[in-house]
Amino acid sequence: MTQRETIIIDCDPGIDDAVALLLAFASPDEIDLKAVTTVAGNVPLHRTEANARRIRDLAGRHEVPIHAGCPRPLLNPLVTAADIHGKTGLDGSELPDPASQLAAGHGADVLRTEISAAPGGIKLLPVGPLTNVAHAIVARPELANEVSSIVLMGGSTGPGNITPHAEFNFHVDPHAARVVFESGAPIVMHGLNVTHQVRAKADWIAALRALGTKVGDTAAGMLTFYDSDNDPALHDVLTVGYLLWPELFSGEERRVEIVTEGVEAGRSIVHPAGDGAPNATVIIEVDAPEFLSRLLDRLARYS
Repeated sequence: MTQRETIIIDCDPGIDDAVALLLAFASPDEIDLKAVTTVAGNVPLHRTEANARRIRDLAGRHEVPIHAGCPRPLLNPLVTAADIHGKTGLDGSELPDPASQLAAGHGADVLRTEISAAPGGIKLLPVGPLTNVAHAIVARPELANEVSSIVLMGGSTGPGNITPHAEFNFHVDPHAARVVFESGAPIVMHGLNVTHQVRAKADWIAALRALGTKVGDTAAGMLTFYDSDNDPALHDVLTVGYLLWPELFSGEERRVEIVTEGVEAGRSIVHPAGDGAPNATVIIEVDAPEFLSRLLDRLARYS
């Protein structure tokens, strides 16, 4: 990263969201975190907004406002992932109830007003269902030209993880995903094909715990719970890492279409290069060992 980036993170914490927030909070020299907006996804909205505040308390970054957004997808009933993240969304941690308050203003309105007030100056990092982002774009279509870029976690170039066809975020709100991908905004997509390359193996989690800090212990506990039968993929963390260390990533300009109906709802159809006008940079590969090394070093900044 050559300059400090102003960003907004739109999230549904969620264990990997929590680690993504911790990475952003630990990087004030590189990242000006303007706000955090929350959406229903991994768990219902009342839990995602409280979890974002818990992580803010843990990081000691109380100056960053957190806003609650949409409690349900645009059209479909809410599907959650409590079986993966636990009932609280942050199972495996022992964080107290949030001591800090929720900021006024609906998350989707915050996206619209902040981005339109600084055209070209804010990068948006959505790492949950795209409901808030779609609401903001529908209310102000010009937002697609005003946002610097949308660096998101969602979709896949191959199979899904909640259905054979769809990744969780896009499956929860496929209509929102379609709005975003058809908006004309500059998009960088981190799908399962790349996020599955970065996994928190037992030795890495042990190194995290060995930091001997509250952040290290909390993150290690959550990651031990998270996908405990496998080495958990650090899905959402890659979006923040992409801003910090873009040299670790490679991608291709592709055409991405979103299926909204039927058994394939939420599927991201990533067309071959040259097939259709590109609407996203699809990340294909990441230097996983170096990413994990840098992530551990950055989380070690917490005392």
